[in-house]
Amino acid sequence: MKTLARWIRRLLLALFLIVLAWHLWLFGWVLWWKWVDPGRTSFMDIRLAELREKDPAAQLRRQWVPYARISAHLKRAVVAAEDDRFVDHDGFDWTGIQKAIEKNQRRGRSVAGGSTISQQLAKNLFLTPERSYLRKAEEAVITLMIEVLWDKRRILEVYLNSVEWGSGIFGAEAAARRYYGVSAAQLGPAQAARLAVMLPNPRKYEKNYPPRLAAHAARVQTRMQYSSVP
Repeated sequence: MKTLARWIRRLLLALFLIVLAWHLWLFGWVLWWKWVDPGRTSFMDIRLAELREKDPAAQLRRQWVPYARISAHLKRAVVAAEDDRFVDHDGFDWTGIQKAIEKNQRRGRSVAGGSTISQQLAKNLFLTPERSYLRKAEEAVITLMIEVLWDKRRILEVYLNSVEWGSGIFGAEAAARRYYGVSAAQLGPAQAARLAVMLPNPRKYEKNYPPRLAAHAARVQTRMQYSSVP
């Protein structure tokens, strides 16, 4: 029994050290990206691998642009559509989470989430689209790292440059050029609102932009003037 207990302690210690090393590695990248713009993210790698299954020569469309060269309309539209308490919360919108839970309970299925821009960014940078309690726990840890190390301006800048906006399309600049033939800096209010409401399912809405989504974009456009951005 003593030998077994000793091996169990060693195993637990080894697991603890592995988890610690993993999170120190994550912390190092988050700290580095405070000043250095990220290259490809985990989500980008996943999408590129999927595209190359059909076309080995496939490439992602993306171009990093600094925060100042992204339309204020797009910043406000994304905050209005995705996370209207963005500048006030610490990475988790507890009010939004509670509302999402209540809505899901009324519908009897998962129809709403409560993820903030910070949480979505954590997932996009390091994790996968799969849904599990372990992934949500990892997402929460990374979200805390991001919120502690970065300011809100940096969070929104990296998010707008790395989020998916269609098949192989990542970031505001690539999206603006793909859908409207302009730079991210030139997007108007209506264009920004239409891009913002695509974010929950961009590859689907790239092919089919239904009337209900257009109506949602119109509602977002009316709320944009009240959105606070860094």
